[in-house]
Amino acid sequence: MSRVVLMQGNQACAEAALAAGVRFFAGYPITPSTEVAEIFAARLPRLGGKFIQMEDEIAGMGAVCGASLAGVKALTATSGPGFSLKQELIGYAAMAEIPVVVVNVQRLGPSTGKPTAPAQGDVMQARWGTHGDRAAIALSPTSVRETYDVTVHAINFSEKFRLPVIILLDEIIGHMREKIALPDPSTLRIIERKKPAVPSGEYLAYKPDDDGVAPLAAFGDGYHYHVTGLVHDETGFPAGSASITADLITRLHTKVYNAKSEITLFDEYFMEDAETAVVAYGGTFRSAMAAVKEARAKGNKVGLIKLITIWPFADEVVARAAAKVGTMIVPELNYGQLVGEVHRAANGRAHIVSLPKVDGGVFTPQEILSVLDKEVG
Repeated sequence: MSRVVLMQGNQACAEAALAAGVRFFAGYPITPSTEVAEIFAARLPRLGGKFIQMEDEIAGMGAVCGASLAGVKALTATSGPGFSLKQELIGYAAMAEIPVVVVNVQRLGPSTGKPTAPAQGDVMQARWGTHGDRAAIALSPTSVRETYDVTVHAINFSEKFRLPVIILLDEIIGHMREKIALPDPSTLRIIERKKPAVPSGEYLAYKPDDDGVAPLAAFGDGYHYHVTGLVHDETGFPAGSASITADLITRLHTKVYNAKSEITLFDEYFMEDAETAVVAYGGTFRSAMAAVKEARAKGNKVGLIKLITIWPFADEVVARAAAKVGTMIVPELNYGQLVGEVHRAANGRAHIVSLPKVDGGVFTPQEILSVLDKEVG
């Protein structure tokens, strides 16, 4: 049965991860994500899992990669500077196709910035933080309850597609407390990684199935294979021919983009008759919804698009909306990061208005409403 609880977004993230089968956490405490680690520290030993506080963020990322290769669902949590430190090993996990989840509870930056101030400044780092080319999956919840669902999705996507998945929480959602109804864990749809169905001598760790994803054997299960961050062939050993290189890098993209309709999570509100639309995500969504409702109470035909999946970007969703509305407003707690993707997807079919906020505060509905009034007036 479901149970009604009062909890933070960070707590909902940890509880969902445990319900989805995460049994290993490694990381380093950093505001405003520390509650995630604290909950795992208390809960994992009781469930037969392992918690380890590493000496730094880099080691934490390396440890979750190792645990995942050993067959355990693994997660780490961090914020701003720690997310930057993890980038090299996020790229390694992408190249070696290691399923892990990285929770980034965003705070104001760059550098140490304001550790307790909300921000959405890591949107582009979630996509382009690693060097080189690879597809990325990043999800951003807008409430405590949605954090629970998004965490389950992130773990499922990571296991299904064999790649690191980012949960882009922000300080607003991470520290917000709400009364929510948690689902019965037995009702959750949980995806487990594909295991090889061939004998050890026939196993190729990087030979993809038709979906572009290869089965993954756990270290210790009797299968022997090589793991490297170098370009490699189906055996996992380095191989640098032009054809192998192109095929590998292409597959790191297509295994995600071919499943984009499944990965793209979003909601639309009041879009049936909308002439103006607000595009919002994360903690900013709540103020945007209040502003949109007030604008409609004035008789203005304003709609709202909530992006839950940030990467891959919801091009089709934005393009469809841009074809029917005259203006799209994008409020963000950064200097204007995702608005560029909205511009690109709209492709000139709508007027795009960037509404950045970088003072360490949250949006008030009035700040968004004032822009709406100006644009629809």
